[in-house]
Amino acid sequence: MAPVAGPVYKYRLRTVVLDAGHGGKDRGCAGVSAREADVSLKLVLELGRLIEENMPDVKVVYTRKTNVFVELADRAGIANKHNADLFISIHCNAGPSSAHGTEVWTMGPHKTDANLGVAKRENAVILQEENYKERYNGFDPHSPQSHILFSLFQSAYMVNSIRLAQKVDEQFRTTVGRPSRGVKQAGFLVLWKTAMPSVLIEAGFLTNRADERYLNDKSGQTYMASGIYRAFKEYKRELEGDSTAD
Repeated sequence: MAPVAGPVYKYRLRTVVLDAGHGGKDRGCAGVSAREADVSLKLVLELGRLIEENMPDVKVVYTRKTNVFVELADRAGIANKHNADLFISIHCNAGPSSAHGTEVWTMGPHKTDANLGVAKRENAVILQEENYKERYNGFDPHSPQSHILFSLFQSAYMVNSIRLAQKVDEQFRTTVGRPSRGVKQAGFLVLWKTAMPSVLIEAGFLTNRADERYLNDKSGQTYMASGIYRAFKEYKRELEGDSTAD
């Protein structure tokens, strides 16, 4: 008698958490008129709208939908509490006025001092939190060693984090037509405690006048969100066709 085959496991991406960087007392970086906390929220809300309208089978969870301060550990906590399949954090960058373009980050060891610098800037928000040393196991946002140590925790989700990051970067470069600085790795606290694949998107430099004008414009925000949505859609389709996805 032939053995009876068991049920075939079919992966489904059911829940995505969208995280607008900064907020409330933490306004993030700034351009001439745009603030990171405001731009990142507009991008997240537009991305969430696209997913909700076109993918009713996907639950969208927001770490914030208004101008409020959410601690970094709580952002990951929201994702873990909802057993999310994916975590997308959106930010804006800062640097010399000549620096421009998008970056898509995953958790991992930084390869250059510049990569470490971006992680340090985004992680420094914990200095505004109470008892941050206890909450983050003694993490020091000024210490390169801390960033190296914490970059190792996401290794289990590295393959799919990079898979999504590459798709987002490709959309930015091709369909959206934005200058790209590539896919990179560094130790971001907001990604550290997420028990799922996760990416952090730097949508552009608010310290660059051209990037700021684009990101502070409604049509620019729509194009950017649409690019991330298309990458998410492709990522979801690929993983659901591969039941071995982690």
